[in-house]
Amino acid sequence: MAEPQQARTIACIGAGVIGGGWAAHFLAKGFDVLAWDPGEGSEERLRLLVQRAWPALTELGLAEGASQDRLRFTATLAEAVEGADFVQESGPEELELKRQLLADIDAATPEGIVIGSSTSGYGMTEMQTKAANPGRLVVGHPFNPPYLIPLVEVVGGEKSERWAVDWASEFYRQVGKSVITMDRELPGFIANRLQEALWREALHMVANGEATVEQIDTAITEGPGLRWPVQGPCLTFHLAGGDGGMAHMLDHFGPSLKSPWTRLDAPELTTELRDRMVDGCLEEADGRSIAELIAERDRAVIAMRRAIGGDARG
Repeated sequence: MAEPQQARTIACIGAGVIGGGWAAHFLAKGFDVLAWDPGEGSEERLRLLVQRAWPALTELGLAEGASQDRLRFTATLAEAVEGADFVQESGPEELELKRQLLADIDAATPEGIVIGSSTSGYGMTEMQTKAANPGRLVVGHPFNPPYLIPLVEVVGGEKSERWAVDWASEFYRQVGKSVITMDRELPGFIANRLQEALWREALHMVANGEATVEQIDTAITEGPGLRWPVQGPCLTFHLAGGDGGMAHMLDHFGPSLKSPWTRLDAPELTTELRDRMVDGCLEEADGRSIAELIAERDRAVIAMRRAIGGDARG
């Protein structure tokens, strides 16, 4: 087993939007990437995704030797993991499929190699039940697109060994990720739970006719969203307390927590609500295609990262 900083070859198992995003990121960091996905047309879709991501990755700064030519799509899972220094699993979000896929990856991967899962909701404890060597299985939960958004949440399951969690955390840091090594398993992890709370409140407001899709998005992009890249919600409220900080803020505004400002229970996703969300997004897009919106997003995130961090090449 190589040290995290010595890894050279990465296996990406699953080549959809997340797996493909991981492949693009690893390629941009100068790795050799072996990819496998049994889906028909997977190789063509993967190469197209990497090609489309490359301008943004080039803008961020490519590592020495980085090349799309270092991507190889294998015929079997075993070929992909045979010489890998790390394995990133990004299969569909179906529990039984994840259990079997991780077991198959574990059986085919050389001893001592850490296997990370890109799951967005399942805990490793419930996914590692069929693996013969569950100690090396950890969650490495990225945010979409993995080649652009730096966050990765790392956490093991009940049978995961500490060395595997530490190895994965350090490896992700070495490849330019901002890593949260979680102290314990939490359904949905940290960022997804925060994101989900905001999403559910947005659905309630649309369902009740209290706000439109565009008003909700503008409320974030022109409001608190401009603060969050610099300081998260907790530090934002800390500053809201003035010289007294969070203590004054809670003492002064604490009673408002009992006010009915949010509704965390998910609303019924009726056909009407679904259509209003879809129509609202189309209206806000104003004729721009998905590809155009992705390009706009990538440019904006790069500019924001550079503005708040000085250098987005890390």
